Amino acid sequence: MLKKTTLFLFLLSFFIGFSQQKTIDQKVEELLKKMTLEEKIGQLNQYTNDANPTGPLVVNPNKQNEIKSGLLGSMLNVNGAERTRKYQELAMQSRLKIPLLFGLDVIHGYKTTFPIPLAEAASWDLQAIELSARIAAVEASASGIHWTFAPMVDIGRDPRWGRVMEGAGEDTYLGSKIAFARVKGFQGKKLGDLNSVMACAKHFAAYGAAVGGREYNSVDMSNRMLWETYLPPFKAAVDAGAATFMNSFNDINGIPATGNKYIQRDILKGKWNFKGFVVSDWGSIGEMVTHGYSKDDKEAAYAAITAGSDMDMESNAYRNNLAQLVKDNRVPMTTIDDAVRRILRKKFELGLFDDPYRYSNQERQNEALSNPEHSKIAREVAAKSIVLLKNEKNVLPLSKETKTIAFIGPMVKSKRDNHGFWSIDLKEIDSTYIVSQWEGLQNKVGKNTKLLYAKGCGVLDESKAGFQEAIDVANQSDVVILSIGERHNMSGEAKSRSNIHLPGVQEELVKELQKTGKPIVILMNAGRPLVFNWTADNMPTILYTWWLGTEAGNAIADVLFGDYNPSGKLPMTFPRDEGQIPIYYNYFNTGRPSINEDKMYKSSYIDLPNTPQFSFGHGLSYTTFGYSDLKLSKTKMKSSETIEISLKLTNTGKIAGEEVVQLYLHDRYASVVRPVKELKDFQKIKLEAGESKTITFIIDKEKLSFYNSDLKWTAEPGEFGLMIGSSSSDIRLQSQFELIK
Repeated sequence: MLKKTTLFLFLLSFFIGFSQQKTIDQKVEELLKKMTLEEKIGQLNQYTNDANPTGPLVVNPNKQNEIKSGLLGSMLNVNGAERTRKYQELAMQSRLKIPLLFGLDVIHGYKTTFPIPLAEAASWDLQAIELSARIAAVEASASGIHWTFAPMVDIGRDPRWGRVMEGAGEDTYLGSKIAFARVKGFQGKKLGDLNSVMACAKHFAAYGAAVGGREYNSVDMSNRMLWETYLPPFKAAVDAGAATFMNSFNDINGIPATGNKYIQRDILKGKWNFKGFVVSDWGSIGEMVTHGYSKDDKEAAYAAITAGSDMDMESNAYRNNLAQLVKDNRVPMTTIDDAVRRILRKKFELGLFDDPYRYSNQERQNEALSNPEHSKIAREVAAKSIVLLKNEKNVLPLSKETKTIAFIGPMVKSKRDNHGFWSIDLKEIDSTYIVSQWEGLQNKVGKNTKLLYAKGCGVLDESKAGFQEAIDVANQSDVVILSIGERHNMSGEAKSRSNIHLPGVQEELVKELQKTGKPIVILMNAGRPLVFNWTADNMPTILYTWWLGTEAGNAIADVLFGDYNPSGKLPMTFPRDEGQIPIYYNYFNTGRPSINEDKMYKSSYIDLPNTPQFSFGHGLSYTTFGYSDLKLSKTKMKSSETIEISLKLTNTGKIAGEEVVQLYLHDRYASVVRPVKELKDFQKIKLEAGESKTITFIIDKEKLSFYNSDLKWTAEPGEFGLMIGSSSSDIRLQSQFELIK
């Protein structure tokens, strides 16, 4: 009896205690009731740290007083346990002691820099991509950061746009998978864990379609294109639980995204039921005046808050105008409360009200930033991101018994360029932890191999003064490695280029070195697809090495000498010339397609092939793969059914390797024109030499669906072409099936 009574009392006390625990929503509502209008508006403001601006800076000398008065909700560009703690201490002097949120552009790593996002996308390895975001979150959260302004999930079909380096490329399916993986990586198991940071899906929406590939430019497209091509990666980010969204600088069909109710309230917060908050991009609320959409900052603030933009990054439009708009009865208090509620909820979820300094721990920061496992993983991810474009004479992999290697080019000894654009500049840490390509090769070769160096030329200058030295060095070698490309600050935000050819006299250096007759391996370093036609057509061995991060040199050496067999595939189509842009694999056929370069009254250029220099999904290996035995479980399916696709993949070469098996579909006729092919699934498979494996895919209604002219997501009965291959242009197996009513 005593045991039963004791158990009863224990359970009773447990349930009483449980019922007395307030939910986060209850805590938010209680705090809202205590806040003045000015304090509420303060939560909607974000200022930068004056020392590290990432946009046009307006210095605010009253910043610290505003924090102490509870008139600021967030800061960006403040990093480090010590710095974030000092600012948080100011916030704790405010009346209600509401903690600050600290945000930072942790785009591809914190101290440990991983490959730029476009390069990571070339790995087609979702686990590796999630892991790199996870490590970035571990390091950033240990340094006082609560929030990263990543991932950028804009679809990019125009390599002139510098920000393609920040995204996952041109394909909606691949981009959606990567968006989901990166959000999961940043946020970990749940917000509030000490190794988690809030993700921010950006730029909402369609920023990647800026006219002419020019940064901050307009976007004009049909709603069907918006829904089918550009919105799905954002929906994937919502499905992954992204805590925040950032709107974009561009207008969409004449309405600036920052003031666009259709995308923010109707789609994001309405149809998708997004519970997080939306932050403007840097100054984008005030920029609606420059757009010609708003008369002044007051009208811009009205448009933004009404449309669903919750936090104002650096324009001061909310700070200076929202209170009066409320007093004038133009903006309901319920609208203000909704925005504040969304921000406070995240602060509670992060545990900042329990301990505002929980992320600002110097000891934890030191431990996280010195973890050797992070560098090891960065090296692996970097190797996975390298794409072997050509290896016609099997020069690669190099033998470790090679006697003399000439390492030539402007990128050979650079450290900063390997870091890439949007990397974190940690003032207290020098650059010795970045492995240059020269150092990577030194680490790899034995004492019996002699390394020779010549710069040859710069990246941008027109001087050929170093050519002769490069030629002399090449003539002394058994093999030449030539590292060329663009600098780290030539792709990224505000880095649009009308001419994306290989800059300077680098291609002329390639031509001169070819005359030596030595075998030459080209390393192409860039943040975007470049145009390098002569090199692409005449040089038999090319690796696209992007910007690979802190372990770039080691990773490149691993691939050069075959310690890692390259497996990367291009996430963007490489044009032959800017005149082909925008260029992408999943185009519409038109009524007059050019077939076999027949150009007479066909959809073609008279001076250029329609085909790209390198196709989406292209990437070679040091081994070869055979595709065979394609089987379909049925050739007709109803909407409620599925088809199982199987094939045999065989490593037909002599070494182990990985292949990305790509599945494409073509809806042959529909109520709206469909692309010639669309990526609908892929698998990355590792096989030992001679090994075979059966690969299976499932085709369901979802894979056959599209947005019709009424923006209804539907799958229409009809015939579908099935294509499976090694790239969008290297289809190995084909079949067809039919969707019936």
